[in-house]
Amino acid sequence: MYIVVTGAAGFIGSSLIRALNARGETRIVAIDSLSRADNFRNLVDCDIADYFDRDEFLPRLADGDFDDDISAMLHQGACSDTMETDGRFMLANNYRYSAALLQHCQDNDVPFLYASSASVYGAGTVFREERACESPLNVYSYSKWLFDQYVRRLLPDRTSQIAGFRYFNVYGPREGYKGRMASVVWHFFHQYRAAGKVQLFEGSGGYAAGEQRRDFVSIDDVVQVNLDFLDHSERSGIFNLGSGNATTFNAVATATINACRAAEGVAALPFEALHRAGAIEYIAFPAGLRDKYQSYTQADLGGLRASGYAAPMRDIEEGVAKCVQALLAQSAVNP
Repeated sequence: MYIVVTGAAGFIGSSLIRALNARGETRIVAIDSLSRADNFRNLVDCDIADYFDRDEFLPRLADGDFDDDISAMLHQGACSDTMETDGRFMLANNYRYSAALLQHCQDNDVPFLYASSASVYGAGTVFREERACESPLNVYSYSKWLFDQYVRRLLPDRTSQIAGFRYFNVYGPREGYKGRMASVVWHFFHQYRAAGKVQLFEGSGGYAAGEQRRDFVSIDDVVQVNLDFLDHSERSGIFNLGSGNATTFNAVATATINACRAAEGVAALPFEALHRAGAIEYIAFPAGLRDKYQSYTQADLGGLRASGYAAPMRDIEEGVAKCVQALLAQSAVNP
């Protein structure tokens, strides 16, 4: 029996495979699209049993090639570009493809864990897994929301586990391929290393520059939650997956810079001192982004805790410090 991981060459998918490998699990079928060949780098340190292109996998699944061979499916694959304007592509990729995978899992009693997104809440200020709190702002978030609705219809009559995780702002060391869509921690790290300063957006949504607040969650917590649910197939539903705390971009920038300074043997400085020294500066929003920007997010973890997941989430200083250490180690190997 094999565990299928879609989006396997991606940030979260490859992190899940590494964690499964650490458990001794190597019977993993990796699914992705390597139309950008350099994405293969996230799979180099992963042990897998086989790899299939995403467009090849679905027809083979429908033809019965994997019947009775799949023990679980971790569906992380999606187009995550929030500025994508091709709605037909987005819905085919994020909604219809996901629905086909889920239907196969339901027909064959296979647990299905999948990536949803906190973007479904739009500009709201209450982040509970309820229809009244959801209002997508772009076609990406709509595609994620639409699949969540599909799941909600199936949940009462499910034949096996279905668990969706609404990821908030996930950060970690394996996301370089994402370019401009990588987390601010990744961008801040590389900006500071290159120029000795980081750039944040100017104020928005009633918040001063850099004071917009997001729920930033470490990839380690995201992986831990997924594996915990994999071990508890009785848990089903749609769950927020964040830290449960809203942190300012100024605080994230400060944590990132100080983690870099610590690696250089230099003392940490408070935000005010870093700003005065020019290590933190502000830039205008890209055209078209301001009106679709979430200036505040904070996961309500009530549903996740009620499901039985009790482990604490890492705070921003701990999570960013570990991320920076991993990025520095990567830079030493690939300068």
